[in-house]
Formats: sequence, C-alpha cells, structure tokens
Amino acid sequence: MSQQGYVATPPYSQSQPGIGLSPPHYGHYGDPSHAGSPPGMMKPAGPLGAAAPGGMLPQGPSPPGPHQFGQNGAHAQGHPPQRFPGPPPVNSATPSYAPYSPSTQSSYPSPASTASVTQLASQLNAMHINSYGSGMAPPGQGLPGPPAPLFQGLPRPPQPSIMQPGSQVLPPPPTALNGPGSSPLPPSTHRQDGLPGPAPLNAQYQPPPLPGQTLGTGYSPQQAASYGPQMAGGQLSYPGGFPGGPAQMAGPPQLQKKLDPDSIPSPIQVIENDRATRGGQVYATNSRGQVPPLVTTDCVIQDQGNASPRYIRCTTYCFPCTSDMAKQAQIPLAAVIKPFATIPSNETPLYLVNHGENGPVRCNRCKAYMCPFMQFIEGGRRYQCGFCNCVNDVPPFYFQHLDHIGRRLDHYEKPELSLGSYEYVATLDYCRKNKPPNPPAFIFMIDVSYSNIKNGLVKLICEELKTVLEKLPKEEQEETSAIRVGFITYNKVLHFFNVKSNLAQPQMMVVTDVGEVFVPLLDGFLVNYQESQSVIHNLLDQIPEMFADSNENETVFAPVIQAGMEALKAADCPGKLFIFHSSLPTAEAPGKLKNRDDKKLINTDKEKILFQPQTNVYDSLAKDCVAHGCCVTLFLFPSQYVDVASLGLVPQLTGGTLYKYNNFQMHMDSQQFLNDLRNDIEKKIGFDAIMRIRTSTGFRATDFFGGIFMNNTTDVEMAAIDCDKAVTVEFKHDDKLAEDSGALIQCAVLYTTIGGQRRLRIHNLSLNCSSQLADLYKSCETDALINFFAKSAFKAVLHQPLKVIREILVNQTAHMLACYRKNCASPSAASQLILPDSMKILPVYMNCLLKNCVLLSRPEISTDERAYQRQLVMTMGVADSQLFFYPQLLPIHTLDVKSTALPTAIRCSESRLSEEGIFLLANGLNMFLWLGVSSPPELIQGIFNVPSFAHINTDMTTLPEVGNPYSQTLRMIMSIIQQKRPYSMKLTIVKQREQPEMVFRQFLVEDKGLYGGSSYVDFLCCVHKEICQLLN
Repeated sequence: MSQQGYVATPPYSQSQPGIGLSPPHYGHYGDPSHAGSPPGMMKPAGPLGAAAPGGMLPQGPSPPGPHQFGQNGAHAQGHPPQRFPGPPPVNSATPSYAPYSPSTQSSYPSPASTASVTQLASQLNAMHINSYGSGMAPPGQGLPGPPAPLFQGLPRPPQPSIMQPGSQVLPPPPTALNGPGSSPLPPSTHRQDGLPGPAPLNAQYQPPPLPGQTLGTGYSPQQAASYGPQMAGGQLSYPGGFPGGPAQMAGPPQLQKKLDPDSIPSPIQVIENDRATRGGQVYATNSRGQVPPLVTTDCVIQDQGNASPRYIRCTTYCFPCTSDMAKQAQIPLAAVIKPFATIPSNETPLYLVNHGENGPVRCNRCKAYMCPFMQFIEGGRRYQCGFCNCVNDVPPFYFQHLDHIGRRLDHYEKPELSLGSYEYVATLDYCRKNKPPNPPAFIFMIDVSYSNIKNGLVKLICEELKTVLEKLPKEEQEETSAIRVGFITYNKVLHFFNVKSNLAQPQMMVVTDVGEVFVPLLDGFLVNYQESQSVIHNLLDQIPEMFADSNENETVFAPVIQAGMEALKAADCPGKLFIFHSSLPTAEAPGKLKNRDDKKLINTDKEKILFQPQTNVYDSLAKDCVAHGCCVTLFLFPSQYVDVASLGLVPQLTGGTLYKYNNFQMHMDSQQFLNDLRNDIEKKIGFDAIMRIRTSTGFRATDFFGGIFMNNTTDVEMAAIDCDKAVTVEFKHDDKLAEDSGALIQCAVLYTTIGGQRRLRIHNLSLNCSSQLADLYKSCETDALINFFAKSAFKAVLHQPLKVIREILVNQTAHMLACYRKNCASPSAASQLILPDSMKILPVYMNCLLKNCVLLSRPEISTDERAYQRQLVMTMGVADSQLFFYPQLLPIHTLDVKSTALPTAIRCSESRLSEEGIFLLANGLNMFLWLGVSSPPELIQGIFNVPSFAHINTDMTTLPEVGNPYSQTLRMIMSIIQQKRPYSMKLTIVKQREQPEMVFRQFLVEDKGLYGGSSYVDFLCCVHKEICQLLN
C-alpha cells in the first residue's frame, strides 16, 4: 500500500513533543494549540501498516484549512486528550482552521422555491412542531441561487461476487463525472473496476466545496474535489456531494443505475433478527465480555455478577490489548452508564447492603468497593483487589472461610460478592459536614407575566399542582413523602409565599432587589404538603386572581434560580426547582439576555456562537447549584426566540430536564405538558450525587458527557440524577491490557435518596481484552457507538465549525470500516464494500446523525430548536438516542386487532409508504399519524369516527375514544411506545399531499434531506469511496 494513500492520525495517539505535524485529516481530532506547526515538518505515517517507524511522508505542501490540527499534544503535558479540539488559545499565532469567508457561503441549495419555504415555515408555525413565527429567514434571505451544474453518467455497478459469513458485501459505489467550473473530462487514470487510480504523490487533501458554493474563476479544478486527493484527469464524486444538497442536475438526463435500497443493510432487519433470536429469553450476566441483546429487544435480565445492560452498555465488549491497536481501529472505547435506570417489575430490584458503622469494605490503595472481582486468599483472611492488584486484609467483622474452590462460604448470601449491581448504606463519613442529610425539597416557581396569565397557563399549572402534590415520590416502605414543598411566583420581581400550616391565609413577601436576591422567610416557606394542604390549595386558587390585572411583560430568570438555591441552602437540604417560564428575560437583572438570533451566522465559522450561552452568569450559577445539590428543571413555553442555549445551561449542568412547548395553546398542548409534569415529579431520582469511575490497570476514564459538572478530572458531580439520564464515559489506554484478566469497570454513585438517606449505588462490569482486531469488531454495539459519536460531536459544536465536525465523523466511519476491511475480511475485489456484522448499520445511523438539525442547519428549524435538541441528546441513554436518530415507523392499516404485539416496523423511507396505508411514526419527541389519500374508509371510521378522509380534522392532538377494536388497538400501541420514553410525544395528524407532510418527511431519514443531507444509498457510496481511498 502506498504511503500516500492512507495517512491516518487517529484520536488516540499521543504525539512526541518536537515532531511537526500536518498529515491529511482522516478521523483525526487534535489540539489547536499545535495548529501553527511550520509547513514542511512531517509526522511519521500512521498505523494500519504504513511505513516503518521513522519513515517520513513525501515532502509536499502542508494541507490546507481544517486539516492542520495538531495531534493530541496536550496529552503530553498532562492534559486529557480531546476527541474534538477545544477553543483555540488566545495567543495562538495562527487560527486552528483556515478561515473561510462567509461571502462564498450560502445555505444548502434548496429544490423548493423561496415561496414554498416561506409557506412551509408558516405551516410549521401553525403546527408548532419545530419553529416559531419569527424564526424564519424572510423570503430571499439565506436561500442560494441555482446549484452548480454537474454532469452525471454512471456505470452500472457489478453484482457482488463474494459473500462472506459475518460480513455484508455490497457492490461498488456509483461514480459520477463532475467538474463544476470546468468542462467534464474523461477519466484518464481509471482502473478496470471503475475506481480511481492512484493519486499524485504531492496531492493535497481538499475539503469538498460546500454544496451550492459555486467556484470562482480563480480556483483550480482541484478545489472541486469531492473527497481525498486530486485524481489525475476528471474529478469523481457521488451525486449530491456529501454532505450535499439535493442531487444537482443540469443538461443530459441522469443515466444512473442506483444501488437497490433492498440490497443494503436494513436497520429493521437487524432489529427483527435480534428479537427473533434473543427476545423474551432470560439473559444472564455471568460471563465476561458477552454482548447483550440489542436495546430494542425485550428480554429478562438476570444479574449474575455483571451489571445489567439497562445500567451500562459499551461501544465494544472486547477492548484491544494495546493503544496501538486502538489507534489502528479508531473504534471509540466508551460506556453509556444510566445508574438509576428503571427496572421492569419482573426483574429483581437492587439489594441494599448495610454494614452499620463499619461502612462498605474498600481496597486500601485504589478505594474500589467490594465486588465480585475481588479474589480472596490465605483462607479468607486477605483479598486481592481486581482493579489495582493490591492485597488487603479482610476486616474482622467481614471474615468468612473459603470453600474448596477458594470462594467464600457466604458468596451467594452477599450481593456485593455475587451481583454486578447493589447499594450500600453510606456512613457519616460520606455525608456533607459529617452529618446525615435532610430530605430534599421541591420548589415550584411560576412566571406570572401578562402573557402567561392571559393564555390560561398560570391557572392550568396551579390546578395541576393540586393533583401532582398528592403524588410526591416517597420511600417504598413509607406512608407519606418526606419531600417538603415551597412556592415562588415572579415577573420583574419575586414573590415568596408563607404557607405554614397554622395560617388561615397564605402570606406573600415581595423581593424587589433582584440584583442581590435573599430569602425573606425561613419558617413557613418549605413545608410538609400533608400538613399545609389547605393553605397550599388556598394559595393555588389565589395566584391566578392575584395577578389577573398585571400588565407586566418583562421577566427575570437568573435571580429566580438564585432565589431557589438560596432557599435550599438556608434549609440545609438538596432539592429541585420546577421553573415554568415563557419569554426572553429582558428585565434589568443578572442574566439579562438580548435577542441575538442571527440567521446570517448559519454555515459560517461563527455558527458555534448560537450554541454558546450569551453570558457567563449561567455557568457560574450552575456551578453554585451543583455545589448545594440544587437541581433545576425548566418548562419553557416560548412564542418566539428565548435563547435556549443560555436558559438551558443550568438545567443541563445540574442534572435537570428541559421541556419545551412552542406556541403553547391550551386546547392542543396542555395534555402533553401535564403528562411531562406528572412524569417528572414521580421519577426515581437521587440528589446531591458524585459519581466515580474506577478501572483495572491499563486504561482509565478520560472524557465524560452528560448532565454533569466536573471540578476535577475524576469526580462527576450532579445536583441530581434521575432514571432517564445517562453519562457517557470514554476510556483510553495508559498501558497494555492482558487477555487473561480482561478490563474491569466499577461505577460508584454516592447520593441522597428522596427519604434523606445517604447511599452508594455500585455497578460493575467486566470486559474481554484481545490482541486480535477481529474480536474487537465482533463485540461492537452500533447503538452505543452512535450515542457516543452524537455526544462527542454535539459537545464539539460549541468550539468548532460544523463542517469540520461532519468531515471528522465521515472520516472516522470510513476509517473504522477500512481497518476491518484491511485486517479482518477475506481478500476480495477492491470494488466491494465489506461491513463487519456488528457494524453493518453503522453507516445508516451515522448518516442520520449527520443530517440532524444540530449538525446541519435547515431554514425552517429555529436556533432554539437546535439548541434544545443538542441539550436533550447530551443526557440520552442508548435506547433514547437509537429511537431519536432512527425513528420507529409502523404500518397501522395491517393491524391485527386480536394481537397485543406491536406491528413490525418498516424502514424510514418514503418509498415504503403506500397511498392505501396509515402509518405511525415516533422518535421520542414527536409522533405522527400519516394517512394515505386512499386510506380504507372503514379504518378512518374506526379510528376517527368520521365517514371519510376529507372529514378528518388534522388539528387534533389526541385520538377520539371510539369504542371499536381498531381504535382501541391503535391507542394501546401509542401508549406502549410512549410509556418507556422520558418525553410525552405530541401527536400530529398528517394527510398525504398536504403541506404539513413536509415536516413529517424530515423524519424519513433514509431519504435525501430537503435542505441537504444525503440519502442512505448516497452516503453508503460516499463512505465506500472514502474506504477505497484509505486502502489505496
């Protein structure tokens, strides 16, 4: 393999100080502090069998633009390496990427006319799915001119000649002649199989031009290269150029023979196959490194020494033995941990271990907790730690004799010796100030500005609180909840309420100094609901009347959080703030925000600013909240831009949740909001939590993603963590791993229960280690990989141009698959795409991530919606991210009303819909019922209780209760899909060929995006082409 064809600089490698850098940019994240290395200095060729150590790259000009990121040089100075570089240092001599001027930028070319986009926007606005009225670019702004003409004529792909067990083999990608700005040339150096020949040695890696960016006369044709080095002769690219606009056509009709969508890997097939082989069975966690059933498969999990996959899932269950292997494969080594995951009623809840004043038994050196990985020796008097190998004395109270195989006689009586997950009662040493914590409190904070009073929202919240306060969470054995409650209303000032049980009427105290918030009363603010019920109900009846004549439209926001936190601090307890807020906080106060929603920043280097908070007030406020165990959950009701990137920061960093209801209308949206509120209050939750991840020797946790705050490199601090929140942890090698001992992970979460007890929750998992790349690929889990890639990319959005992030994701996908092809697959024609069995649907999921509105702006999606989706994904577990990126699409017209099983899903593509059909689509945030124009009248009558298609009212957000089997089965299916999800999904009825269908189509993720983003087939071709280039 020629050196030039494949020079990879993977994210794992650690550069040696002094070696210059500037390789082409394949799946490589670096540290921008090294960006300014002089051209001409070279780096040794990357892994994957390139040149011998010391072999240098051919001297060529250093590649341009984003490819000049340094290696993880920071790691050499003791900083943890980062997957995506952070913000460039202030004193950096050169920028970390070549600035490209916004003047050449335009949004993705749109096949729709300006008029239809505006129409779509107004439609969306009416539907309140993704956009606000004011969020749209005015007609003519941000919509590009005509796309550059491309000539496309494609050879017919040969049929695959080899099929290998365990691998998916696909025909070669179609290639198209393409020369924007120059006349098409015949391909001169073409090999027989229709793949480009070798590149000239000094070729530079050029990023593709942004689709729709026409090339000026000053560019050489090379600028137009799609991916990879310049080919001699004509340029090759696949239609639409990734991450492209719609297929760009001018001149002769297309001669393309497309890949058959049925011949490429189907996510539905993979999900159904796993269900068929593993569904409904018992999955025992008794062996190291076994790959669990997919997250979409229902089974019963039996803990036999490793944590259930409901708590921990990994990107691969077999780690490579060396960091060199990890660099070679570029498969991220990560775990997605959901410490408080809900366990179904047919599985055993966690056991609670109580050692009294002695507390948990721990290793003296690494402080790991007693678990199944500890080896007892010397007749049971000592034990060797499985994590650091230190030999410890067994405390006298814990001594037990060993049996003939060296196992303690009480092995099966002690959860911590025989189970993967369990809890300990913590001693006072684990409590703040060494005293037992107080039970947590909930504070409800209602925005009573003019618009919220007028639209009935305040009245709705007050009425609902009477119901939900009856259902405050409580310890299983307790009669009543130990949680105390308090109430604050606010607009430009704050109103605290005294609801002490001996009062006849609640008392209001107003705090007008919002610059320095204080708590005006202690006694009577936080109360037991049962004791003060009549006073509280009295207050909730009075609030809507009290502010009925208020004309105050300005609000504050940061002082509201500050007030709640100060109240919890004064009461010396952790807790949660429920804030109901609806507008941009423009009143004079800390955290005041201005409208900075700027469509002109889209598709420029400055787009990242839209995802960053406007002021650092919220960051320091979040830090204080975490320090005092104050979690913030925010219910937002915006009718225009509210700067979610700023307002959502505190909920994200404190382990709270953000809910958003655009253009809230009582009759349409109240049910969705009330479901969310009830669900949030009743959730299983732990407060004032600290999480520590310990690993066996040879690797360690380096990066953390989630609703977390970190003051140092090891303690993951969370004001609260609930059953829906996951933390994704990335691991890196710091030494070799041994095949015989494997890789061990222990996650310990110290937290306060809703009853005020301090506990430790422990999850243990053992993974295999191998020196064979094939074992690593065999044990991968695509759903967890996508969760990891989404979070690392969404974190990088704050610091890097989106275009660079998208390129990194495409490159790393190609890199992982090229490494498999080169090292694990049997030899075959280069024109074939061979995918490992465990990763065969990685390309389709990766394409869904690349098309998500966070990474690819679309004119009809508001900035707030993008910031909102970014925040949701950062705390998602594997099941939620899987559904979010690849929605569930169910045929309803073929329902078997006698069966309780869900119908088999179909692929998310328009080609799978039929005019005679009715289909239900859900992605965890939205639910659509799509009705074909020729839907059977008896079904329409059965579901909607109207005579025909024309009579259906598409404004309804809940289905009518019609007493027939069709209606009952459909409503049951909808509730099954809903019940496992953290957010209540609002239903939208969509009729075929009517305007709202445009919104629905965005969720058909296998098709080409309306405003850019490839189809699955095109993306597969693009990845195949990248792989071929990496292998040449």
